[in-house]
Amino acid sequence: RNQVYQNRISDMKKTDIQETVSRDYARMLKDTEDQSSCCDRQSGAGTISKLAAYEPAPNQEEAASQSFGCGNPLAFADIQAGQTVLDLGSGAGLDLMLAADRTGPAGKVIGIDMTQEMVDRATDNISKAGYTNVEVRMGLIENLPIEDSSVDWVISNCVINLSQDKARVFSEVARVLKPGGHFSISDIVVEALPDFLREHAALYSACVAGAISEQAYLAGLRDAGLEDVQVTQRIVYEQSQLRSLISSEIPGLDISQELIDDIVPTVTGKVWSAKFTGRMAG
Repeated sequence: RNQVYQNRISDMKKTDIQETVSRDYARMLKDTEDQSSCCDRQSGAGTISKLAAYEPAPNQEEAASQSFGCGNPLAFADIQAGQTVLDLGSGAGLDLMLAADRTGPAGKVIGIDMTQEMVDRATDNISKAGYTNVEVRMGLIENLPIEDSSVDWVISNCVINLSQDKARVFSEVARVLKPGGHFSISDIVVEALPDFLREHAALYSACVAGAISEQAYLAGLRDAGLEDVQVTQRIVYEQSQLRSLISSEIPGLDISQELIDDIVPTVTGKVWSAKFTGRMAG
């Protein structure tokens, strides 16, 4: 297997992982540009997010075709008009727009992304769609460029699994939430993933290698001081969905067909999307 599983995470620095993930997601955007229409795509970005029953409005369809997600953090989220919403890893901007629909013009929606191409694309999509209460900032979710106790909601869609310091991310969520503020996070979780898969760098960008267990995720949120933490939804992936997650959601990853054929039977039943909800005390 040493010849098949190249570019090991253990041989890379933390900044290298961030740069690799950022590069891979920038490539995803270029792939969407190279398609004449999102309807031409048999698979690719958005395949998994369809399981979460997204229904983008006509002015949101371009962002939807460029988005990767594993759930719908806004479904059943009780966001109110006038509130402030923060999206960790906002990507092409789809969840930002959906949140802005909830807050109305009196509210504010802020997106954070570490990839310049994503920040630029989201800003463009938001402008084209006509939203005036949405802002996208460049930054890391481990060190949010957001004031303490300043947001009513934190949302995130399949992003925190990519962080190598999830405890820091959870602490940042607690820091920026107002007393009594809420979070709704959709993310990939895994159980008993073999070490040889965790060590494959391309699988990090595919949201598999860096994912932790559901119990560890819950514990991390609680350890950060967040309350009423629970899982409100699970989507367990079948083999065909796992193939899409690994091979086509993020195009251009350095993952061979041999590796995919090896991975899918190994992880079937061990990988799912979970929605985590809770609040800040107060």
